[in-house]
Amino acid sequence: MSVYSLLAPSAAPSAPPTGTQLDVAADLLALLRDSTTEPRPDTQLEALTLTVAADLPVLLWGEPGIGKTAALTQLADSLDLPLTTVIASVHEPSDFSGLPVIGDDPAEQGVPMAPPDWAVRLVRAGRGLLFLDELSTAPPAVQAALLRLVLERRVGALRLPPGVRIVAAANPRSSAADGWELSPPLANRFVHLQWAHDQDVVVRGLGGVWPRATLPRLDPDRLPEAVAFARRAVCGLLAARPELVHRLPGGEARRGGAWPSPRSWETTLRLIAFATAAGSSRDVLSLLVRGTVGDGPGLELLASLDRMDLPDPEDLLADPTAAELPERGDLRQAVLDGVVAAVRGRPDRARWDAAWALLVRAVETGAPDLVVVPATTLATLRRADWDVPPSIEELAGVVTLSRRADRATARVTAAARPGAGR
Repeated sequence: MSVYSLLAPSAAPSAPPTGTQLDVAADLLALLRDSTTEPRPDTQLEALTLTVAADLPVLLWGEPGIGKTAALTQLADSLDLPLTTVIASVHEPSDFSGLPVIGDDPAEQGVPMAPPDWAVRLVRAGRGLLFLDELSTAPPAVQAALLRLVLERRVGALRLPPGVRIVAAANPRSSAADGWELSPPLANRFVHLQWAHDQDVVVRGLGGVWPRATLPRLDPDRLPEAVAFARRAVCGLLAARPELVHRLPGGEARRGGAWPSPRSWETTLRLIAFATAAGSSRDVLSLLVRGTVGDGPGLELLASLDRMDLPDPEDLLADPTAAELPERGDLRQAVLDGVVAAVRGRPDRARWDAAWALLVRAVETGAPDLVVVPATTLATLRRADWDVPPSIEELAGVVTLSRRADRATARVTAAARPGAGR
């Protein structure tokens, strides 16, 4: 080897093509994002899709990081709706009420309010999912500007088309960055759904399989029945409990959630009709009702719905041996109490005997202790010339045993009180 070859500079090693590692990283990210969906019962997701189908604004409440935004993104993909996300807290009130644009002759033409670009895109598309994120961090002035958008679907001079659905998300004030309570007028325009993570859903989702959001299948044959049922349920409760028509909560935090008003009762009626037409479960209906008028009025309405399906006491008295009684204990107790009340309202020997026969059937098909109070009340309705029916003998042991158990429980409770043994 010559001295020149030793002194000559060595050839530089060939560098990998530019961007190769970034391309590999992009492939890895694509694999991580790759996922599929599966049909899976999910009461939260079903309540959300029902509200979207009913064209009602819905607000998801939940702690940060539990997947509210991911659920909305997946919902938009499943329903094939373009998703438009607007972070409410970083906008000015004029972004929702419109920016004034002065024309050539304001005195003649007025000053139109120009909408933001995202609203124009939604109108051009004719459909979409408008996602108002971080609603609880929006200051009061922005919340006031959102009122018209949420209720009338107007942004400036534009009106959003019917194909646009509105969904919002918020964190509780305690966990929101510079959080505010929602104003009562804005809160009363939403269906409030409490969003919580499901461990099984998270585990399967991280494994690449998320639950699929699908619009409810409404039975076209049940639509008139669903509307009639919803109207009967809401109107029946409000006729009996008129103080529930409008009840503004006293605390600021509760005013920022679900509470009863004529507007929210109208929303409730619509959701009951949709849930009935879709054959949704009681759990889904409970989320929807309590998320619209609040826990207290919502639970009263659910109890009223249960009573609407109870058999007529007169039908039971007409054929007690063939009576079909509810399985749930509270509903069965309500039916038996209703039968005794019917006999008290129109007492005669045949109806009294039929009521005893019904109590015997209740003992044969369910918990015996449920007949104790109705049997005791029914016994007080006996007239002097009415013979004691043989069925009473079948109930005597049950009533006696139950009373002994009650007395024993009372003695144990009394003995357990502080100072009872002194």
